[in-house]
Amino acid sequence: LLNTVLNIETEQGRIRFQEDGYQDRKIDIDILYYEREAIVSERLIVPHPELPFRKFVLKPLADIAPQFYHPILNKDTRNLIQECKDKGSLEKTPHQLFKNRSELLANVNFIAIEGNIGAGKTTLARKISEDFNAKLVLERFADNPFLPKFYEDQGRYAFPLEMSFLADRYQQFTDDTSQYDLFKSFMVSDYDIYKSLIFARITLQKEEYALYSKLFRLMYKEVKKPKIYVYLYQTTERLLDNIKSRGRDYEQSITPEYLDSINKGYFEFIKGYPDQNNLIIELGDLDFVEKPDDYQIILDQIVKFAVGLSK
Repeated sequence: LLNTVLNIETEQGRIRFQEDGYQDRKIDIDILYYEREAIVSERLIVPHPELPFRKFVLKPLADIAPQFYHPILNKDTRNLIQECKDKGSLEKTPHQLFKNRSELLANVNFIAIEGNIGAGKTTLARKISEDFNAKLVLERFADNPFLPKFYEDQGRYAFPLEMSFLADRYQQFTDDTSQYDLFKSFMVSDYDIYKSLIFARITLQKEEYALYSKLFRLMYKEVKKPKIYVYLYQTTERLLDNIKSRGRDYEQSITPEYLDSINKGYFEFIKGYPDQNNLIIELGDLDFVEKPDDYQIILDQIVKFAVGLSK
């Protein structure tokens, strides 16, 4: 246990000096107790000799082990607090501690992965679902009969396409979010319902969008919102490469200008909802499909963001 603690401190940047007295340190992990043993050696003294004199240690300890007895002083944590002469003021942090990333993400409850066409939304959502036992909610775009026709003639098929997506997403989203799965830790989706408004603003005429927007807000006014809204930003050039690589015939006519307008629409949406927990991840050269290290970089950003919300 001691070697593990020392390795963690070293990995996190702590440098130990030979001088006596207090030195600043980036991280400091103390072993307060080890079962009910009393240990005295050159490397370790347990119970920690300063434990009875530090209120900032005793108060949190009382939250998790109020009746644990000091094996030498034969007093429990509550009695040690009463006798402690440390008069320093304490402020309880709003953050929670979690045993691992799975527990942290389970506390998030619902993560929506968004991004442009070809950004990797579905792939990332699948990987997170598999790795952290999350309920996976995927957009059913492949079943939409208007989608191939839209890419051939956007002006003619934009309105029926967006209306069909609106109805389908509403049915799917309300079904998926209202059904609690006892065997899953949280939910992750490869789209957010406001995607409908973003795309409709781009593809529809002014009068069509006004009607569409009215229907949307009537249908979705009580819908479940994600705790974390992740936007995967990728350059248009890389998006076009990804679209070409995955080989969907009806997507091959997508233009750079159309992808640029989608990116712009997403950023305008994100700016319009500053109170939403938005996390923008710039993918750049990251390949989270083929490179596990790149996947971990993205996960680390999501986890770090989730830690900031754990109040």
